[in-house]
Amino acid sequence: MQDGVIKKGVRLGVDIGGTFTDAVLEVEGGRYSTKVLTTYHAPEEAILDAMMQVCTKAGIQPENIEQIIHGTTLATNALIERRGAKTAFITTKGFRDVIEMRTESRFEQYDLNLKLPEPLLPRNRRYVIEERVAASGKILIPLDLNAVETLADELAEAKYESIAIGLLHAYANDGHEQKIAEILRQRMPSVLLSLSSSVSPQMREYERFNTTIANAYIQPLMKAYLDRLKGRLEDAGAACPVFLMHSGGGIISLESAAAFPVRLVESGPAGGAIFAAEVAARHQLDKVLSFDMGGTTAKICLIQGQTPKTARVFEVARSYRFKKGSGMPISIPVIDMVEIGAGGGSLAHVDNLRQIRVGPESAGSEPGPACYGRGGLRPAVTDADLIMGKLDADNFAGGTIQLEPQKSADALKGHIGDMLDMDAAEAAWGLAEVVDENMANAARVHAIENGEDLSDYVMIAFGGAAPLHAARLCEKLGISRCLVPKGAGVGSAIGFLCAPFSFEANRSVFMPMRSFEPEAIKQLFADMQDEASKFVRSCDSTAQIDLEYKIYMRYAGQGWEIPIPLEASDAANPDAKRFLARFEEDYKRLFGRTVQGMEAEITVWSVNAFTPTTPPNRAEAPKTVKRIETSQTRACFDPALGQAVEAQIIERDALEMGMGVEGPALIIEDETTIVLPASRSAIVASDGTIEIRAKGRPAQP
Repeated sequence: MQDGVIKKGVRLGVDIGGTFTDAVLEVEGGRYSTKVLTTYHAPEEAILDAMMQVCTKAGIQPENIEQIIHGTTLATNALIERRGAKTAFITTKGFRDVIEMRTESRFEQYDLNLKLPEPLLPRNRRYVIEERVAASGKILIPLDLNAVETLADELAEAKYESIAIGLLHAYANDGHEQKIAEILRQRMPSVLLSLSSSVSPQMREYERFNTTIANAYIQPLMKAYLDRLKGRLEDAGAACPVFLMHSGGGIISLESAAAFPVRLVESGPAGGAIFAAEVAARHQLDKVLSFDMGGTTAKICLIQGQTPKTARVFEVARSYRFKKGSGMPISIPVIDMVEIGAGGGSLAHVDNLRQIRVGPESAGSEPGPACYGRGGLRPAVTDADLIMGKLDADNFAGGTIQLEPQKSADALKGHIGDMLDMDAAEAAWGLAEVVDENMANAARVHAIENGEDLSDYVMIAFGGAAPLHAARLCEKLGISRCLVPKGAGVGSAIGFLCAPFSFEANRSVFMPMRSFEPEAIKQLFADMQDEASKFVRSCDSTAQIDLEYKIYMRYAGQGWEIPIPLEASDAANPDAKRFLARFEEDYKRLFGRTVQGMEAEITVWSVNAFTPTTPPNRAEAPKTVKRIETSQTRACFDPALGQAVEAQIIERDALEMGMGVEGPALIIEDETTIVLPASRSAIVASDGTIEIRAKGRPAQP
């Protein structure tokens, strides 16, 4: 270590996406990156392929890699596709159907034919046990140990691979869950166990039970994959520590990831948000809209004060037009973002109302969009981008994939044009406008829900497909500045290399302000601090650890809480007046006023332990601009003008600080292409970031 910050050596970041697997090798003097198609049957194959490619580029051997940081969609896909292990759930008698009854919320209030998503486990795999604990932690009905032993024999006979244990109010007293686990380990030594008091020790049994079941459901699959990956890497010479990116934006050990795989569900997108936050810090930006568009999905995240917005609950596998409430709630610390089915591989069709619809179904990497020539017959967003001239068929992905424009044209004409009386070019325009408007609308709604005006924000675009669509989104959203950093095509993998080791511990201890207990609070924070620090120490036993404290508060009778950041002094010397003042200040900022006459209460307590990272060097905007032009052009359709324009083609590697480009233009690199429409110009900052801005606006410092 140096000055309390982890010293970085040769490190590899790998992100498995729905279409591409991205790898970034960080060595002294630079970064080397590549994209390869994801291998669904064995994801580790793509990782090994990508690792060898970047090692060759850097001129090193896998033996030289000191650390590998990995993010994967495997956990997410297993939940979406219901591809998990044979799992049982044990809960308190009378609460067997909580995960099926859900909550009273209806995500589509006026749909009389509303169909709720099926629970992850059917009723015949949910078991009950006689016991009861009060919300205070007091035991109301003792645990029936004989019944637990009988149930253990029944579960063993049924040959379950994994068991989730979620008892009522176990977050307040985990004694009964621990005793059940002890008996199960004796009777079923090979079974994997997930306890709600460890996976998600928070109030609200529906979310807690669902999270615990999800963890148990994917744990055998993820453990087997991680063990297999570790072995294959060692065989290839990379016998170094392997860490995993978790959904909260930090890094955890392989062992912790295997124990809590549910924390990996949003690992890839979290890496992207960390990457955007690092770029925001370099450019001293306080209000950023992170736009990450890959092959399968697009992710939008608000970043304020160079820190991504976080949440305690998010949804996976939304089944009803991506409406909030229609998915599977996962109650873990997570970077708060909107995810929509709008990636390069998202497939389009015409619905019964003769409207073009795009996603959420994706062509992925197998067979991929029609232009890949791998058997795909339906049009994807990439097919539209190719026909519109945004992509070069001969130089896609650095020339590693030869695209076939005729197959794109046939797919667009056959599935969209023939139904709507359009040619292939017009069908491509319609498809692109629909997907861009879908993403723009998701950004508008997310901003409104958070009380933000996007015209005050700067967009940071990354992911293989984002630079193709970012400028058009800015036109739609009224955003005047957009940054496309170096390495944008592999942004999430770079984000892994920027992330700290971290772990957030949570506890649900209900405490009205009239019952404020300073000594109990001090002990609570101390216990969480020890827990979180222990997980970080499992990654690095010597690194400095910093701590962040947070509580969640509401007015009595309200259904949800708001996060209240605290100082270390607040945790060491809790003061009711200070806690209340912080709550009222943040509540007023969010909602415009406080609620007079209502008592405030605390429901959740949180401590995040993390290792400090090196602050990035500040990027400088050029004082003068040198306009460059090239004679090489290509016809590219500009949706805002409604016509094709001749766009100059410029290699990104040829651009240096202070160089400026006037749209229309295409700035190309191996992993993506920046589309600069006629309404925009671009300039290169000192760190190689390309700033896209509306014409007529001066360069921003």
